[in-house]
Amino acid sequence: MEMNASYTSLVAVGDSFTEGMSDALPDGSYRGWADLLAARLAERTPGFRYANLAVRGKLIGQIVDEQVPLAAAMQADVVTLVGGLNDTLRPKVDMGRVRDKLTEAVEQLAPSCKQLVLMRSPGRNGPVMKRFRPRMEELFAVVDELAAKHDAVVVDLYGAAALGDQRMWSVDRLHLTPEGHRRVAEAVWQSLGMDAVDDWLTPLPAAAPLGWTARRTGDLRFAREHLVPWVGRRITGKSSGDGRPAKRPELLPFEAPRD
Repeated sequence: MEMNASYTSLVAVGDSFTEGMSDALPDGSYRGWADLLAARLAERTPGFRYANLAVRGKLIGQIVDEQVPLAAAMQADVVTLVGGLNDTLRPKVDMGRVRDKLTEAVEQLAPSCKQLVLMRSPGRNGPVMKRFRPRMEELFAVVDELAAKHDAVVVDLYGAAALGDQRMWSVDRLHLTPEGHRRVAEAVWQSLGMDAVDDWLTPLPAAAPLGWTARRTGDLRFAREHLVPWVGRRITGKSSGDGRPAKRPELLPFEAPRD
């Protein structure tokens, strides 16, 4: 498909990043960058259709088994695939298997759509990012290789300093804020050849550093509300997405939820 063409449909595949956590709406559901992108594309094309198959917590093997065949069958104009990062955050990971599963996903999706979009996911600056950076970069090398082979677009969020800013991340330190999701939507929009609405790479204004008390309070809240439950799920082998359906499982005309 020619870039900047009239896209008539979008299917989003992946995990919590694509589901939209933590861009919460008043009813408690999540919006996220994929919904924002769909809303923009729908403004250009009457009857635009959208499906979002992403479910929080999913590993790349689960994405391939549960989402990829459904997405491929939808024959959408645009498919976005972001997966594998949850695997890299596990204490132990077989990166060879991650590569094989990601390859399997791309090989199924690329022929099924007119434009496949892959991403180098963003990462929050801090000790967790530093610890897992080698695995992430190994994953992104695979993304780049597959994109070159299958003529997919790669959106480089990992290389964007603005998205590493801790203020772009929610209190759980794993998911983007609404502003972060808005910037990702703009990045994908531009990658599809659309005219820029703004510069998603613009850094946030400088802010005074937090004092010791504020930092410790934030750390304690994070540990209590997010870290302990996350570790508990790792120990028990459970996932936050177990039993959870996709929020938009069918490719249907898009209507934006109200804020």
